[in-house]
Amino acid sequence: MALKPGNAEPRLSMERKEAKLGLGVPRISPGYKQTEVGVIPEDWSIVSAFDACSKIQDGTHFSPRIGGNDYFYITSKNIRFGHLDISTASRIDRVQHQAIYRRCDVKKGDLLLTKDGANTGNAALNTLDEEFSLLSSVAFLRFHPSQYCPAYFLQQVLTSQGQRQIQDAMAGNAITRLTLEKIKKLRFPVPPTKAEQEAIAKLLSDADALIESLEQLIAKKRQIKQGAMLELLTGKRRLPGFDGEWKNCPLRECLLADPDYGLNAPGVPQTGSLPTYLRITDIDDDGRFIPSGRVAVNHPFSMNYRLGENEIVFARTGASVGKTYLYNADDGEVVFAGFLIRAKIDCSKLCPYFLAAFTKTERYWNWVRVMSMRSGQPGINGNEYADLTLHLPPTIEEQTAIATILSDMDAEIAALEAKLAKARQIKQGMMQELLTGKIRLV
Repeated sequence: MALKPGNAEPRLSMERKEAKLGLGVPRISPGYKQTEVGVIPEDWSIVSAFDACSKIQDGTHFSPRIGGNDYFYITSKNIRFGHLDISTASRIDRVQHQAIYRRCDVKKGDLLLTKDGANTGNAALNTLDEEFSLLSSVAFLRFHPSQYCPAYFLQQVLTSQGQRQIQDAMAGNAITRLTLEKIKKLRFPVPPTKAEQEAIAKLLSDADALIESLEQLIAKKRQIKQGAMLELLTGKRRLPGFDGEWKNCPLRECLLADPDYGLNAPGVPQTGSLPTYLRITDIDDDGRFIPSGRVAVNHPFSMNYRLGENEIVFARTGASVGKTYLYNADDGEVVFAGFLIRAKIDCSKLCPYFLAAFTKTERYWNWVRVMSMRSGQPGINGNEYADLTLHLPPTIEEQTAIATILSDMDAEIAALEAKLAKARQIKQGMMQELLTGKIRLV
């Protein structure tokens, strides 16, 4: 490069200037190094699936005939995010299995990875002692047993970094598919010893076990609540101290006013001075106001549409028709949107929570299905909701007693769900620290 008179040196590039000034260059802590997958300890290495495995193979590319009781036939639907689920697995006969197994001999401890379809990236360890057949939508990775811990690599695949690698490997494909060649090129950071891999995997597996136990407990509690609703909300089981015939009456006889419709207005970014805007999509299947994605509403007449105590809204159109939300003061000031219908409950005749619980029953949803099928676009108007027939205990005291039991069950489930969310958050934090070597185990 020719220099102009007086120039002492060529002009530095922007990158060299930044490097000279210490700008734009990530600072690496002593004992760590920058790699293609991020910052890791100096004694860790980056290993490809090809180098770490003695065999990588997918299942049969020809669907066998389902039937018989000999061997499980595992497909992508059986590979969950972190565990193997054989509850819906089919079976095939011995002859077909043997033909598949000669090529794809899955063994206990192999890592199963979904490579085709919507669940691509789901991974699980094979925990079964018995042989089974695989479909081509699933591949197995068999790691060299003397050097590598399969459970460690399972956790690496489940990290956000591992999932990004899989998504990048599928980029540009017309069909969502992860080829065997792409799987072999997946690269992961690895501690220097198998013992450290096993220690990390053990901690994360224990966290997974806690999460799974909480999920199972919540499912059990939900089943118990469903059984209690079936008995208590129909009068099949009476609480001690209550008797008398239940009665049928339309919802309108238990309201302070005719049902009214919500406010059609655009949502705006949430601020402390504006009420929250409740839309159909903000109500979950349990009738709660979803905390994420909330917006506010800024409208001169929004005061007329603010929900108050003992008021319930019904979704009146679309795929979510029939959903309900009973106003909860903990949600603050709430304005309900135009595709919702408000009912103001007369608490001397109807316990609000009893009504909210009734709207989770099969009887209610059967009524919704019948009423909403009258036209091409599912919908139920205010007058039709007012005609909803309720089956009620003879006294408000019995309604309240039933509602209290169900409310206590809901509170217990909500507490377990909060505990589950916390456990998942902790697990994510552990993965970020342990699987990158930011925290080392003694």
